[in-house]
Amino acid sequence: MKILILGSGQVGSAIAQELANMPNNDVSIIDTDENALRNIGSLVDVQTVVGNGASPVLLEQVGAADTDMLLALTRSDETNLLACKMAADFFNIPNRIARVRSSDYLDYGAEDGHIPALDAFAVTDSIHPEQLVTRHLAGLLDYVRALQVLRFAGDLARLMVVQTRNGDPLNGRSIIQIGDMLPENTDCQICAVYRGSRLIVPQPDTLIQEGDEVCFVGHSRQIATIMNVLFQREQSNRRIMIAGGGNVGYRLAKQLENRFDIKIVEQNTQRAEWLAEHLDNTLVLHGSATDEALLAREYIDEIDVFCAVTNDDENNIMAGLLAKNLGARRVISIINRSRYVDLLTGNQIDIVVSPHMITIGSVLAHIRRGDVAAVYPLRRGNAEVIEVVVHGDKKTSALVGRRVEDVKWPTGCHLAAVVRGEEVAMGRHHDLEFADGDHLVIFVTRRRALAEIEKLIQVKMGFFG
Repeated sequence: MKILILGSGQVGSAIAQELANMPNNDVSIIDTDENALRNIGSLVDVQTVVGNGASPVLLEQVGAADTDMLLALTRSDETNLLACKMAADFFNIPNRIARVRSSDYLDYGAEDGHIPALDAFAVTDSIHPEQLVTRHLAGLLDYVRALQVLRFAGDLARLMVVQTRNGDPLNGRSIIQIGDMLPENTDCQICAVYRGSRLIVPQPDTLIQEGDEVCFVGHSRQIATIMNVLFQREQSNRRIMIAGGGNVGYRLAKQLENRFDIKIVEQNTQRAEWLAEHLDNTLVLHGSATDEALLAREYIDEIDVFCAVTNDDENNIMAGLLAKNLGARRVISIINRSRYVDLLTGNQIDIVVSPHMITIGSVLAHIRRGDVAAVYPLRRGNAEVIEVVVHGDKKTSALVGRRVEDVKWPTGCHLAAVVRGEEVAMGRHHDLEFADGDHLVIFVTRRRALAEIEKLIQVKMGFFG
């Protein structure tokens, strides 16, 4: 597949590396930053071109006429949208994916009978980083103990990451014993355990220890019950303070303000006034989230969750550390730099959210071969959880009509759950037979296994006859 990427920032570079490492991909990347292109060119086998990716002349020069996919991932919405329009009208590139941040482009025309703005720019698929981050944060706030919440199959199944503490009922118990603790007709599968920096793929006799980060999958309707049985209950997240009133802060407050007590801190006077006009049940505070006096006046020691969501990594780090030091029970900070994410994860800041990692996962779900519905990096980045949909029958599929135990799974892949209709079955049920339309949730510890999974779920040509 011939793929053209616009933008060599963190997202573009990461996607370029992923695609270049897959077989039979011819990847080119365009950017105005020569140093960034030189860096990515030294890491992977890609063609690098300096210039404006929205220029039809440059697109023609790099072979857009026979390109299969355009990934417009620059920091400029206008560049991305214009490039998609050029790609459609002049070069007939069939797949055109744009990274879009502004809500103006996302919302305009969607409800008033006009042509949606993205359709006007011939975008076939779009990635919305701020929407993705907001949804991720809202999911975390629904559960007091959750470090990560991932949704699968239209939110029928969820994967939770929870760190065990002293007094949790599952401490010192084996995987088999944990299953026996759950009520009748309630089930989950523990598919990974992080012990310090070490990843453990659990076996039936694996014992859970205090401090382990436990990843488990269950039916969404049963998650609350599972959490209550396996982990000590804590008071709910009622009081939330948001540092930063930008797009993410505003979207998060708007989504939660009717369910939680929300305070939002914004330093820019005009933006603070705008927030006060557009939020109904949120207290808007004008000031800096790194102002110790302001935090003390607003009873930071009574805040259940402090979310630092400004556009500045250092500000989010300092605000998060200060809030934790002053008594906030739980701190979540958005951090863009990947090195900062690795340094801070699991330390004084309880949860570090990486918008780039979330965005990369969403982009990969659009471009994986086969019917891959979602790709999520796990909390520490050295494993992924993917959702695939199987199609066909015994003649055309390597999975349909076969039992779990009869499938030769790639090394480093572990079936976590199978979603069929409204039902969620755990992957350890080896006699379960796959059917057309099943959604499989697969835990992957080896990156190269992703290509093998894609081959496994592909249907033979007879399926289309």
